[in-house]
Amino acid sequence: AGLGVAGAAVRAPSALTSGLREAMAPRVSVVMVDDKRAERRKIMSADTYYRGNRPFEKAVHEEVASKMVDLFKSKLVQEMRDSTFESTVGEGAEQVTFVLAKEYGFCWGVERSIEIAWAAREAFPDKRMHLTNELIHNPQVNSLLANMDVNFIETSATGKRFEDVGDGDVVILPAFGASLDEMQLLSAKGVKIVDTTCPWVSKVWNVVDKHVKMEMTSVVHGKWAHEESIATASMATDYIIVKDIDEAAVVAKYILGEPDALSREAFLLKFKDAMSVGFDPDVHLKKLGLANQTTMYKKETTAISKLFEKTMIQKFGPENLSEIYAAFDTICDATQVRQDAITEMSEDSKSGSSPLDFILVVGGWDSSNTGHLLEIPVHEGLTAYHINSPACINADNSVTHRTVAGEVVTTKNFLALDRPMRIGISSGASTPDSAVQDALDAVILLKKLARKVAA
Repeated sequence: AGLGVAGAAVRAPSALTSGLREAMAPRVSVVMVDDKRAERRKIMSADTYYRGNRPFEKAVHEEVASKMVDLFKSKLVQEMRDSTFESTVGEGAEQVTFVLAKEYGFCWGVERSIEIAWAAREAFPDKRMHLTNELIHNPQVNSLLANMDVNFIETSATGKRFEDVGDGDVVILPAFGASLDEMQLLSAKGVKIVDTTCPWVSKVWNVVDKHVKMEMTSVVHGKWAHEESIATASMATDYIIVKDIDEAAVVAKYILGEPDALSREAFLLKFKDAMSVGFDPDVHLKKLGLANQTTMYKKETTAISKLFEKTMIQKFGPENLSEIYAAFDTICDATQVRQDAITEMSEDSKSGSSPLDFILVVGGWDSSNTGHLLEIPVHEGLTAYHINSPACINADNSVTHRTVAGEVVTTKNFLALDRPMRIGISSGASTPDSAVQDALDAVILLKKLARKVAA
């Protein structure tokens, strides 16, 4: 039931999908068109471009949707959701009470992306099919597509190997979207393009379009090497990406010319991978528009927005604020409600109204939204483990998990085997309920095995 052997069967993310990806991530190139929005729409209007909620025949989508329910559902998780969001299994020292977050797991955008990609495979069974990246940050789902003979386009030190894409092939764009230059390249190749971009990501692109129209620099709250941030930045004319409030503060200090602000040279060096080609902080920080990677921490995005609003008022005065600064809320609803739910769970545990031994967060190690679910209880002083698959729960009562710092470590004796336990459960927006079920089954099995060994 998902039990692995300590130190085996569990790998850190691959070079394509881990920190090494940052070293290999191609810079967003400037697309030489006058109107990027118009260019994007022109590409999307082609007969060979498949987009929308159900771009293929109705029967194909209905069949795929049925298969997805069978593959990804969980009886235990559904029973918890339908009752009190709690379930107690076993007796005595074997007893485990699982407390499920009120919001968790697959979001509509992820389900939509999987359905479209799977339907594409059904609609074009004999075509060579490629993905420009992982469809979503979930190992089970990406393995499913790989087993359908979908080729994941390789990334090298010089960029993605699009030369492997041939005439007549089908190329799937992931839920994170694709950069405009990738869209142009694929359009020029004349291949069939299947776009599974989450509508919330597209919403951010529309915000960036407004920045361009207002001649503003887009400040993107995100991770510069993340696929979504790369795609969003490619829609801007001028941009800078800040990963957190600390980096935002560096930008704010430069704008204000504070004594401890970075020099121009140091500023350019710090953000060399996170800004548009030709970016000049003395020119491009006078009119700002804030956008964000949709999976970032909501409270931090709000804090960054307030910081830049205060900074622009202090530097240029309040009279024309709307002309020099614009902020739009583009955090995905699914991201926000999952963060709110695990915040509530953490607060209830700290207050003693619903105490927990620890919180188990299930989701891909490269998943930004899942990583933020881990941060919330950890910052509250609670114990939490982020596992990317049930195989992270090992037969020797250890758990292999990703820390807030991004390290993959193994913790021994993570389950108390001599007493009942209460464990909080949450999962990222790209995590199927079946993966959560397998993780819970692994915990239950470990508790039973320990009692038998002791006897």
